[in-house]
Amino acid sequence: MPVTLNKKVPAFCADATGEQTICLKDFKGRNVVIYFYPKDNTPGCTQEGQDFRDNYAKFKRAKTVVLGVSRDSIRVHTNFKTKHEFPFELLSDPDETLCKLFDVIQLKKNYGREYLGIVRSTFLIDSKGVLREQWLGVRVKGHVEEVLAATKQYRPE
Repeated sequence: MPVTLNKKVPAFCADATGEQTICLKDFKGRNVVIYFYPKDNTPGCTQEGQDFRDNYAKFKRAKTVVLGVSRDSIRVHTNFKTKHEFPFELLSDPDETLCKLFDVIQLKKNYGREYLGIVRSTFLIDSKGVLREQWLGVRVKGHVEEVLAATKQYRPE
């Protein structure tokens, strides 16, 4: 059952960079921004990661954790994170468990070919674990600033 706005997000855990498993419960008392992107080392995904990186200190001041998610392996994620100096963790979702929970796998078209892929999407979970905002079919330019502005409405005590 996919997540729903203004409802508690079901508990989840996923393998992450830094040889760790990250669970939603690890971030009690802080907001969580979880952004889904199609593939490491592609232009749009790199730019989105860099925008989150460049605003990371502002998210941190807003008591908000940033997590990126794609179906890429931990090895690929680690290289991507290191290359672009991302200060946040990337979650690997090869079996699409998180993608299905957040309902971001959809039919896409590229050069006349149809396939199921991740639709660039971002979700803001408040400090109590409730989904407060979602952005689906994201355009990268200006997106991170919009997400950052939204975090101010849900500031943890």
